[in-house]
Amino acid sequence: MKQPRLVSLDVFRGLTVMFMIFVNNGAGKEIFSTLVHAKWNGLTAADLVFPFFLFVMGISTFISLRKSHFNMTRELAWKIGKRTLMLFLIGLFINWLEMAVKGQAFDFAHLRIMGVMQRIALCYGFTALAAIVSTKLWHSFRPMVWAIVILLLGYSLIILLGGGYNHDSATNILWIADAQLLGQSHLYHNPPVDPEGLLSTLPSIAHTMIGFTLAAWAMAEKPATAKLSTLERFAAIGAGLVITGFLASSIMSYNKRIWSPSFVLVTCGIASLTLALMIQWIDGGVKTDTSTTEKKRSSLVSPCLVFGTNPLFLYVTSEVIAIFFGATGIKMTIYNMLNAVITNGYWASVAYSTLFVGLHALLGYPLWKRHIYIKL
Repeated sequence: MKQPRLVSLDVFRGLTVMFMIFVNNGAGKEIFSTLVHAKWNGLTAADLVFPFFLFVMGISTFISLRKSHFNMTRELAWKIGKRTLMLFLIGLFINWLEMAVKGQAFDFAHLRIMGVMQRIALCYGFTALAAIVSTKLWHSFRPMVWAIVILLLGYSLIILLGGGYNHDSATNILWIADAQLLGQSHLYHNPPVDPEGLLSTLPSIAHTMIGFTLAAWAMAEKPATAKLSTLERFAAIGAGLVITGFLASSIMSYNKRIWSPSFVLVTCGIASLTLALMIQWIDGGVKTDTSTTEKKRSSLVSPCLVFGTNPLFLYVTSEVIAIFFGATGIKMTIYNMLNAVITNGYWASVAYSTLFVGLHALLGYPLWKRHIYIKL
Protein backbone atom coordinates (compact mmCIF):
# COMPACT_ATOMS: atom_id res chain seq x y z
CA MET A 1 0.00 0.00 0.00
CA LYS A 2 1.37 3.39 -1.00
CA GLN A 3 2.15 5.61 1.98
CA PRO A 4 0.32 8.99 2.08
CA ARG A 5 2.53 12.00 1.44
CA LEU A 6 3.23 13.98 4.59
CA VAL A 7 2.55 17.59 3.67
CA SER A 8 3.73 18.41 7.18
CA LEU A 9 7.25 17.31 6.22
CA ASP A 10 7.39 19.88 3.42
CA VAL A 11 6.01 22.51 5.80
CA PHE A 12 8.53 21.62 8.50
CA ARG A 13 11.40 21.70 6.01
CA GLY A 14 10.20 25.04 4.66
CA LEU A 15 9.78 26.57 8.10
CA THR A 16 13.30 25.42 8.97
CA VAL A 17 14.81 27.02 5.85
CA MET A 18 12.85 30.22 6.42
CA PHE A 19 14.20 30.48 9.94
CA MET A 20 17.73 29.59 8.76
CA ILE A 21 17.64 32.52 6.34
CA PHE A 22 16.06 34.75 9.00
CA VAL A 23 18.65 34.17 11.75
CA ASN A 24 21.57 34.27 9.30
CA ASN A 25 20.65 37.75 8.17
CA GLY A 26 20.30 39.92 11.22
CA ALA A 27 21.48 43.51 10.75
CA GLY A 28 23.07 46.13 12.96
CA LYS A 29 24.74 45.61 16.31
CA GLU A 30 21.57 45.00 18.28
CA ILE A 31 20.12 41.54 17.68
CA PHE A 32 17.98 39.58 20.12
CA SER A 33 20.13 36.99 21.87
CA THR A 34 17.75 34.15 21.00
CA LEU A 35 18.26 34.95 17.29
CA VAL A 36 22.03 34.50 17.40
CA HIS A 37 23.98 31.31 18.00
CA ALA A 38 25.31 30.59 21.47
CA LYS A 39 28.93 31.73 21.58
CA TRP A 40 29.97 28.48 23.24
CA ASN A 41 27.98 26.29 25.65
CA GLY A 42 24.24 26.82 25.58
CA LEU A 43 21.26 26.55 23.27
CA THR A 44 19.28 29.30 21.57
CA ALA A 45 16.43 29.24 19.05
CA ALA A 46 18.97 30.04 16.31
CA ASP A 47 20.90 26.89 17.24
CA LEU A 48 17.94 24.71 16.28
CA VAL A 49 17.72 25.52 12.57
CA PHE A 50 20.73 23.63 11.18
CA PRO A 51 20.15 20.47 13.27
CA PHE A 52 16.47 20.57 12.29
CA PHE A 53 17.49 20.68 8.63
CA LEU A 54 19.85 17.70 8.98
CA PHE A 55 17.13 15.74 10.81
CA VAL A 56 14.62 16.44 8.02
CA MET A 57 17.26 15.61 5.41
CA GLY A 58 17.62 12.19 7.01
CA ILE A 59 13.88 11.64 6.67
CA SER A 60 13.90 12.90 3.07
CA THR A 61 16.80 10.57 2.24
CA PHE A 62 14.76 7.62 3.48
CA ILE A 63 11.77 8.65 1.36
CA SER A 64 13.97 9.19 -1.70
CA LEU A 65 15.85 5.88 -1.44
CA ARG A 66 12.65 3.96 -0.69
CA LYS A 67 11.58 4.61 -4.29
CA SER A 68 14.49 2.45 -5.47
CA HIS A 69 13.85 -0.15 -2.73
CA PHE A 70 17.35 0.62 -1.42
CA ASN A 71 18.91 -1.44 -4.20
CA MET A 72 22.41 -0.29 -5.11
CA THR A 73 22.54 0.14 -8.86
CA ARG A 74 25.08 1.98 -10.97
CA GLU A 75 22.51 4.68 -11.61
CA LEU A 76 21.75 5.14 -7.91
CA ALA A 77 25.44 5.16 -6.95
CA TRP A 78 26.08 7.82 -9.59
CA LYS A 79 23.11 9.87 -8.34
CA ILE A 80 24.30 9.79 -4.71
CA GLY A 81 27.92 10.51 -5.61
CA LYS A 82 27.03 13.32 -8.01
CA ARG A 83 24.72 15.02 -5.52
CA THR A 84 27.26 14.74 -2.70
CA LEU A 85 30.00 16.27 -4.85
CA MET A 86 27.71 18.99 -6.22
CA LEU A 87 26.60 20.11 -2.74
CA PHE A 88 30.21 20.17 -1.56
CA LEU A 89 31.33 22.24 -4.56
CA ILE A 90 28.47 24.70 -4.06
CA GLY A 91 29.69 25.19 -0.51
CA LEU A 92 33.23 25.83 -1.76
CA PHE A 93 31.84 28.33 -4.29
CA ILE A 94 30.05 30.25 -1.51
CA ASN A 95 33.28 30.39 0.51
CA TRP A 96 35.19 31.55 -2.58
CA LEU A 97 32.56 34.19 -3.38
CA GLU A 98 32.98 35.73 0.07
CA MET A 99 36.67 36.14 -0.69
CA ALA A 100 36.11 37.30 -4.27
CA VAL A 101 33.90 40.25 -3.32
CA LYS A 102 36.70 41.40 -1.01
CA GLY A 103 39.18 41.36 -3.89
CA GLN A 104 40.79 38.05 -2.88
CA ALA A 105 39.45 35.88 -5.69
CA PHE A 106 42.80 34.17 -6.28
CA ASP A 107 43.85 33.76 -2.65
CA PHE A 108 43.20 30.02 -2.70
CA ALA A 109 45.74 29.50 0.07
CA HIS A 110 43.13 30.91 2.48
CA LEU A 111 39.99 29.37 0.98
CA ARG A 112 37.93 27.78 3.72
CA ILE A 113 37.31 24.14 2.82
CA MET A 114 34.40 23.24 5.10
CA GLY A 115 31.08 25.01 5.58
CA VAL A 116 27.34 24.47 5.94
CA MET A 117 26.79 23.07 2.43
CA GLN A 118 29.88 20.88 2.71
CA ARG A 119 28.55 19.41 5.95
CA ILE A 120 25.16 18.83 4.33
CA ALA A 121 26.92 17.05 1.46
CA LEU A 122 28.90 14.71 3.72
CA CYS A 123 25.92 13.95 5.96
CA TYR A 124 23.76 13.11 2.95
CA GLY A 125 26.42 11.03 1.23
CA PHE A 126 27.37 8.93 4.26
CA THR A 127 23.75 8.42 5.35
CA ALA A 128 22.65 7.31 1.89
CA LEU A 129 25.65 4.99 1.56
CA ALA A 130 25.09 3.50 5.03
CA ALA A 131 21.43 2.84 4.18
CA ILE A 132 22.30 1.04 0.94
CA VAL A 133 25.06 -1.04 2.55
CA SER A 134 22.87 -1.97 5.54
CA THR A 135 20.09 -3.15 3.26
CA LYS A 136 22.47 -4.98 0.94
CA LEU A 137 24.43 -6.85 3.60
CA TRP A 138 22.00 -7.19 6.50
CA HIS A 139 18.57 -6.57 4.91
CA SER A 140 17.87 -4.23 7.79
CA PHE A 141 18.57 -0.70 9.02
CA ARG A 142 19.60 -2.01 12.44
CA PRO A 143 23.33 -1.61 11.66
CA MET A 144 22.65 2.12 11.20
CA VAL A 145 21.37 2.30 14.76
CA TRP A 146 24.63 0.74 15.93
CA ALA A 147 26.55 3.17 13.74
CA ILE A 148 24.74 6.07 15.44
CA VAL A 149 25.62 4.72 18.89
CA ILE A 150 29.27 4.12 17.94
CA LEU A 151 29.65 7.57 16.37
CA LEU A 152 28.14 9.38 19.35
CA LEU A 153 29.99 7.34 21.99
CA GLY A 154 33.27 7.57 20.09
CA TYR A 155 32.89 11.31 19.60
CA SER A 156 32.04 11.71 23.29
CA LEU A 157 35.36 10.10 24.20
CA ILE A 158 37.19 12.34 21.71
CA ILE A 159 35.83 15.59 23.13
CA LEU A 160 36.05 14.51 26.79
CA LEU A 161 39.59 13.17 26.57
CA GLY A 162 40.84 15.60 23.94
CA GLY A 163 39.65 18.85 25.45
CA GLY A 164 36.84 19.38 22.96
CA TYR A 165 35.20 21.84 25.33
CA ASN A 166 38.39 23.87 25.83
CA HIS A 167 37.92 27.46 24.67
CA ASP A 168 41.53 27.48 23.53
CA SER A 169 42.52 26.31 20.06
CA ALA A 170 45.97 25.24 21.23
CA THR A 171 44.51 22.55 23.50
CA ASN A 172 41.29 21.68 21.65
CA ILE A 173 41.49 18.38 19.76
CA LEU A 174 38.91 19.52 17.21
CA TRP A 175 40.93 22.54 16.10
CA ILE A 176 44.21 20.63 16.24
CA ALA A 177 42.83 17.80 14.05
CA ASP A 178 41.32 20.20 11.52
CA ALA A 179 44.51 22.26 11.39
CA GLN A 180 46.58 19.13 10.76
CA LEU A 181 44.24 17.63 8.18
CA LEU A 182 43.04 20.73 6.34
CA GLY A 183 45.61 23.37 7.23
CA GLN A 184 44.97 26.24 9.62
CA SER A 185 44.62 28.77 6.79
CA HIS A 186 41.70 26.75 5.38
CA LEU A 187 39.64 26.87 8.58
CA TYR A 188 36.91 29.22 9.82
CA HIS A 189 38.75 32.27 11.10
CA ASN A 190 36.98 32.51 14.42
CA PRO A 191 38.55 30.09 16.92
CA PRO A 192 38.47 28.11 19.13
CA VAL A 193 37.07 25.62 16.58
CA ASP A 194 35.73 25.50 13.04
CA PRO A 195 31.95 25.06 13.57
CA GLU A 196 31.80 22.75 10.53
CA GLY A 197 35.10 20.98 11.08
CA LEU A 198 35.90 17.41 10.12
CA LEU A 199 35.70 15.74 13.53
CA SER A 200 32.47 17.52 14.48
CA THR A 201 30.97 16.30 11.21
CA LEU A 202 30.96 12.77 12.70
CA PRO A 203 28.11 13.50 15.15
CA SER A 204 26.38 15.47 12.37
CA ILE A 205 26.34 12.30 10.28
CA ALA A 206 24.88 10.43 13.27
CA HIS A 207 22.36 13.25 13.55
CA THR A 208 21.20 12.72 9.95
CA MET A 209 21.11 8.96 10.45
CA ILE A 210 18.77 9.45 13.42
CA GLY A 211 16.33 11.22 11.12
CA PHE A 212 16.69 8.41 8.59
CA THR A 213 16.24 5.49 10.98
CA LEU A 214 13.36 7.17 12.78
CA ALA A 215 11.61 7.66 9.43
CA ALA A 216 12.32 4.02 8.51
CA TRP A 217 10.50 2.93 11.66
CA ALA A 218 7.78 5.56 11.91
CA MET A 219 6.87 5.68 8.21
CA ALA A 220 7.14 1.99 7.38
CA GLU A 221 4.02 0.21 6.17
CA LYS A 222 2.19 -0.93 9.29
CA PRO A 223 -0.39 -3.69 9.66
CA ALA A 224 -3.88 -2.77 10.82
CA THR A 225 -3.02 -4.16 14.26
CA ALA A 226 -0.05 -1.79 14.74
CA LYS A 227 -0.24 -0.14 18.14
CA LEU A 228 1.45 3.15 17.27
CA SER A 229 0.67 5.47 14.37
CA THR A 230 3.29 7.48 12.48
CA LEU A 231 2.50 10.51 14.63
CA GLU A 232 2.81 8.56 17.87
CA ARG A 233 6.12 7.02 16.81
CA PHE A 234 7.67 10.40 16.06
CA ALA A 235 6.33 11.73 19.36
CA ALA A 236 7.53 8.76 21.43
CA ILE A 237 11.07 8.75 20.06
CA GLY A 238 11.20 12.54 20.23
CA ALA A 239 10.35 12.54 23.91
CA GLY A 240 12.94 9.83 24.56
CA LEU A 241 15.66 11.73 22.73
CA VAL A 242 14.92 14.97 24.57
CA ILE A 243 15.11 13.22 27.95
CA THR A 244 18.31 11.38 26.99
CA GLY A 245 19.89 14.57 25.66
CA PHE A 246 18.95 16.47 28.81
CA LEU A 247 20.53 13.78 31.01
CA ALA A 248 23.66 13.71 28.82
CA SER A 249 24.00 17.50 29.15
CA SER A 250 25.00 17.05 32.79
CA ILE A 251 28.25 15.51 31.50
CA MET A 252 28.54 17.21 28.10
CA SER A 253 26.89 20.60 27.75
CA TYR A 254 24.88 21.58 24.70
CA ASN A 255 27.34 23.09 22.24
CA LYS A 256 26.56 23.73 18.59
CA ARG A 257 30.13 24.79 17.74
CA ILE A 258 31.43 21.32 18.54
CA TRP A 259 28.10 19.57 17.79
CA SER A 260 28.12 17.82 21.15
CA PRO A 261 26.24 14.50 21.55
CA SER A 262 23.83 16.10 24.01
CA PHE A 263 23.14 18.75 21.35
CA VAL A 264 22.46 16.00 18.79
CA LEU A 265 20.02 14.14 21.02
CA VAL A 266 18.03 17.08 22.32
CA THR A 267 17.71 18.85 18.95
CA CYS A 268 16.70 15.62 17.19
CA GLY A 269 14.15 15.08 19.94
CA ILE A 270 12.70 18.58 19.64
CA ALA A 271 12.59 18.21 15.85
CA SER A 272 10.76 14.88 16.12
CA LEU A 273 8.21 16.27 18.58
CA THR A 274 7.67 19.32 16.39
CA LEU A 275 7.11 17.14 13.34
CA ALA A 276 4.62 15.02 15.30
CA LEU A 277 2.63 18.15 16.16
CA MET A 278 2.67 19.23 12.52
CA ILE A 279 1.50 15.80 11.36
CA GLN A 280 -1.47 16.12 13.70
CA TRP A 281 -2.23 19.71 12.71
CA ILE A 282 -1.67 19.46 8.95
CA ASP A 283 -2.08 15.80 8.02
CA GLY A 284 -4.63 14.96 10.71
CA GLY A 285 -2.46 12.19 12.08
CA VAL A 286 -2.24 10.76 8.52
CA LYS A 287 -5.90 9.82 8.69
CA THR A 288 -7.36 12.46 6.37
CA ASP A 289 -7.70 12.31 2.59
CA THR A 290 -5.98 14.68 0.17
CA SER A 291 -8.95 17.06 -0.12
CA THR A 292 -9.14 17.50 3.64
CA THR A 293 -5.42 18.07 3.86
CA GLU A 294 -5.60 20.71 1.13
CA LYS A 295 -8.18 22.65 3.14
CA LYS A 296 -5.79 22.82 6.09
CA ARG A 297 -3.14 24.64 4.09
CA SER A 298 -3.79 28.02 5.61
CA SER A 299 -2.12 31.28 4.65
CA LEU A 300 0.50 30.43 7.30
CA VAL A 301 1.28 27.06 5.72
CA SER A 302 1.61 28.13 2.08
CA PRO A 303 4.78 30.26 2.58
CA CYS A 304 6.39 27.28 4.29
CA LEU A 305 5.60 25.12 1.26
CA VAL A 306 7.24 27.73 -0.98
CA PHE A 307 10.49 27.21 0.94
CA GLY A 308 9.93 23.51 1.63
CA THR A 309 9.72 22.50 -2.02
CA ASN A 310 12.96 24.27 -3.06
CA PRO A 311 14.85 24.40 0.24
CA LEU A 312 18.50 24.18 -0.78
CA PHE A 313 18.04 26.38 -3.85
CA LEU A 314 16.55 29.19 -1.75
CA TYR A 315 19.14 28.72 1.00
CA VAL A 316 22.05 28.93 -1.47
CA THR A 317 20.41 31.92 -3.15
CA SER A 318 20.13 33.63 0.23
CA GLU A 319 23.83 33.11 0.90
CA VAL A 320 24.81 34.58 -2.48
CA ILE A 321 22.48 37.58 -2.14
CA ALA A 322 23.62 38.18 1.46
CA ILE A 323 27.26 38.28 0.31
CA PHE A 324 26.50 40.87 -2.37
CA PHE A 325 24.23 42.91 -0.09
CA GLY A 326 26.99 43.03 2.50
CA ALA A 327 29.79 43.84 0.03
CA THR A 328 27.90 46.60 -1.80
CA GLY A 329 26.47 48.28 1.30
CA ILE A 330 22.88 47.50 0.34
CA LYS A 331 22.34 45.70 3.63
CA MET A 332 23.34 48.65 5.81
CA THR A 333 21.47 51.12 3.60
CA ILE A 334 18.22 49.20 4.00
CA TYR A 335 18.84 48.64 7.71
CA ASN A 336 19.53 52.34 8.32
CA MET A 337 16.32 53.24 6.52
CA LEU A 338 14.40 50.80 8.69
CA ASN A 339 16.16 52.00 11.83
CA ALA A 340 15.13 55.58 11.03
CA VAL A 341 11.49 54.45 11.25
CA ILE A 342 11.89 51.68 13.84
CA THR A 343 14.17 53.39 16.34
CA ASN A 344 14.63 50.24 18.44
CA GLY A 345 17.69 48.56 16.91
CA TYR A 346 16.59 45.06 17.89
CA TRP A 347 13.26 45.34 16.10
CA ALA A 348 14.88 47.10 13.14
CA SER A 349 17.09 44.03 12.78
CA VAL A 350 14.02 41.78 12.92
CA ALA A 351 12.40 43.94 10.23
CA TYR A 352 15.43 43.61 7.96
CA SER A 353 15.56 39.81 8.42
CA THR A 354 11.83 39.61 7.69
CA LEU A 355 12.21 41.63 4.48
CA PHE A 356 15.12 39.42 3.44
CA VAL A 357 13.03 36.29 3.95
CA GLY A 358 10.17 37.99 2.08
CA LEU A 359 12.46 38.61 -0.88
CA HIS A 360 13.17 34.89 -1.12
CA ALA A 361 9.49 34.07 -0.76
CA LEU A 362 8.91 36.20 -3.86
CA LEU A 363 11.68 34.30 -5.67
CA GLY A 364 10.35 30.91 -4.61
CA TYR A 365 6.62 31.52 -5.08
CA PRO A 366 6.56 31.26 -8.91
CA LEU A 367 8.55 28.02 -8.71
CA TRP A 368 6.16 26.53 -6.18
CA LYS A 369 3.09 27.72 -8.10
CA ARG A 370 4.36 26.17 -11.32
CA HIS A 371 5.54 22.99 -9.57
CA ILE A 372 9.14 23.68 -10.54
CA TYR A 373 11.52 21.94 -8.14
CA ILE A 374 15.20 22.77 -8.41
CA LYS A 375 16.94 19.84 -6.79
CA LEU A 376 20.44 20.40 -5.48
